Amino acid sequence: MLKILDRYIIKTFFGPFFFIFSVLFFIFIVNIIWVQLGQFMGKGLSYWQILKLLFYLGVSVVSLVLPLTILLASIMSFGEFGERYELAAMKAAGISLTRVMLPLLGVTTVLAILLYFFSNNIIPDFQKKAKNMLFNIAQTKPALNFTPGQFLDQLPGYMVKFDKIYGENGENIEGVFVHKKASTYENQQTIVAEKGKFAPAVNKNFLKLVLYNGYIYEDNIKGGDARQKQPDQAIKFDTLVSHFDISELIDQAIEKEQITDDYRFNTYNELNTTISKIKKDNQTFFTTVSSDAINQANPVIGYMDQNKSKAKPKQQVKLDTVKEAKKLEMIYSAHSRLDNLKNTVEGKTTEINQNVKYFSKVIIYQQRIISYSVTCIIFFLIGASLGSIIRKGGMGVPVIIAIVIFIIFYVMNLGIENIAWGGKMDPYLAAWLPNMILFPFGIWMTFKALTDSQLFDAEKYKAFFKPIRKLFVKSEEHKRYQ
Repeated sequence: MLKILDRYIIKTFFGPFFFIFSVLFFIFIVNIIWVQLGQFMGKGLSYWQILKLLFYLGVSVVSLVLPLTILLASIMSFGEFGERYELAAMKAAGISLTRVMLPLLGVTTVLAILLYFFSNNIIPDFQKKAKNMLFNIAQTKPALNFTPGQFLDQLPGYMVKFDKIYGENGENIEGVFVHKKASTYENQQTIVAEKGKFAPAVNKNFLKLVLYNGYIYEDNIKGGDARQKQPDQAIKFDTLVSHFDISELIDQAIEKEQITDDYRFNTYNELNTTISKIKKDNQTFFTTVSSDAINQANPVIGYMDQNKSKAKPKQQVKLDTVKEAKKLEMIYSAHSRLDNLKNTVEGKTTEINQNVKYFSKVIIYQQRIISYSVTCIIFFLIGASLGSIIRKGGMGVPVIIAIVIFIIFYVMNLGIENIAWGGKMDPYLAAWLPNMILFPFGIWMTFKALTDSQLFDAEKYKAFFKPIRKLFVKSEEHKRYQ
């Protein structure tokens, strides 16, 4: 059973926790909208489809939002305890800071475990849905979004241009030009009209266009020889009703799963299998590259390897004894071989770098399923200690300090990740190094909090720098005020 004090501490923690989590989640979603906005425009997506895609993308940011939320909430909670002198009252009653931190440490541990299962079992599924949905949206043709004065090919099989579009819903048009795209063996047809309007069709898969006062121009070359002069037709009309098939713009399988082999779709254990397969493929690739480079550098070496001979190749021709023309030919041949070898090595180096980068990405992604959960506990130690030392609640100083700490953590993550992608650091170390750096800092901050350190006491630092300040202040200027 939780004691009254434990319930009060947990209640105080979850107050800012839910608020901060909501705000941070919204901020990350807005960032996603800003990045992905170009893929939504002109695709004819419904509001429900856009919201669903944003939800799929937003689920993956929980692994970053939760540690930052714990850091902010712990700083604000313990800052409020200090500001209201509740920490002083607890210590006066014989309750240590360790005892005060214990219930929230348990809550943070539970949240860290939940984050692991969430990252391992739920995020991969939503990653699959999001990536497939983005892929399908990118493959779809733009929805009908006509621009006045421009030639557009949004209607399947037609090129259209409208000089003017007006009306409440943009249904009225003027200066109509509609050209049918035809193959060599089809009649060329063009419709020109003074004005027209879009009207609702009985079948939603068709677009109904009613045109007024125009002409239909048709070149009759179907079935004939295009090189011979064929009779043309010009038909005048007062009213013409045309239907255009737009079913391929409407019926889009936005959520159809076409991509299934991405490593981000796998759980922690499934990634172990993926990593083993990548290791074998890389080993085979590196062996092949090495053999190809050696054989291309010197065919004699490949011949010797095949015959298991240890004899050295004899020099058959001395360059000084060769005629000038033949010497130039031999030098040019050697230069060409070296140039080809250089190009081969550069191409293979690019492939090797890509393989190393992909291998590092997979390992870092796998290890972060666990490392981000550990980050939650480290951030709690830092946040609770800072809050008890600063003794300021609210959205002021605690928020600034928490954001600075998170930015440092995030920059370390990105920097170390790029180093590992280049093959200059072990990817397992790269995934855990930010936690390894912050954990001693969290322990040190906890020690400072337990010993009532005046780490952020401004008066302490003023006294420390007072001798230095005196060197730059002239005491004679103040004598007249004495």
